[in-house]
Amino acid sequence: MLISLKFILFIVILFVSLNAFCDEQPLPVEKQEIIPLGVIDAALVGIGYSGHEQLRYDVSYTGGIKIGELRLQIDALPGRDNAYKIEALVTTQNGMFSLLYPINDKHVTLVQGIEKLPYQAEIWQKEGYSYTSHKLIEYDQENGTIRNMKNGQMDHEYTVDGKVNNEFSSFFNSRLMPFEIGKKFIVPTFADKKRVRVVVHAVKKVDFKKTLLGHVRTVEIMPIMTFKGLYDKKGDTVIWYTDDECRVPVRINSKILIGSLTADLTYYENSACGRYTNIK
Repeated sequence: MLISLKFILFIVILFVSLNAFCDEQPLPVEKQEIIPLGVIDAALVGIGYSGHEQLRYDVSYTGGIKIGELRLQIDALPGRDNAYKIEALVTTQNGMFSLLYPINDKHVTLVQGIEKLPYQAEIWQKEGYSYTSHKLIEYDQENGTIRNMKNGQMDHEYTVDGKVNNEFSSFFNSRLMPFEIGKKFIVPTFADKKRVRVVVHAVKKVDFKKTLLGHVRTVEIMPIMTFKGLYDKKGDTVIWYTDDECRVPVRINSKILIGSLTADLTYYENSACGRYTNIK
């Protein structure tokens, strides 16, 4: 139950691949598909990294039972050129499990540069009535090293062959890459102690008549988990982004062992997105 609950609340910000495979399990040469690296569309950066954006979600189990909330915020870092803070709060607050097993996990990723790659991440975990943890991760993109510290002590140092996103920057950066229906692109991501070439597939366009933003047309992304990531998880995930310059993720659905989980957008704020203003 604990692992499932943590996954339920965190799934909406995990970046995963559709029908993807890791480098260590390649297809036969004659069947390999040449998939390009994803590149952020410069025309979308001004909104995706506007300097301030907030998104909030209610996370519900099959049948509409609310079990928690996810709160995301992206802010420019003062005094540092082209650098941003991606902050996520995963909580059971206002959910049916809040008294039984409270969870309040805070994740902060700092990114910089044209590619918006991470250079530092911190995770504060507060779960149940006694467990607490603090992790600090430092990314040396130029030298391909990643240092992981836990509760103030050096935990491990990893070496990777090439630049990497983490699971948070992958989610927000892939959002700003071209979504051409039927096409795929790769976003290198550090997960499960290794560099994974994650494949992203834009599947189709779908209309939603009732969302926080009103009636919107979306692009559907259907991922399949190829790594465990920060929390254990099972099942397929679908993400729907608005098919416009704002690329707002309005809904995320994930199948689990029994039933499914849905995260619906309940609050959106981004002054650079004139299409959706005063949305609360």
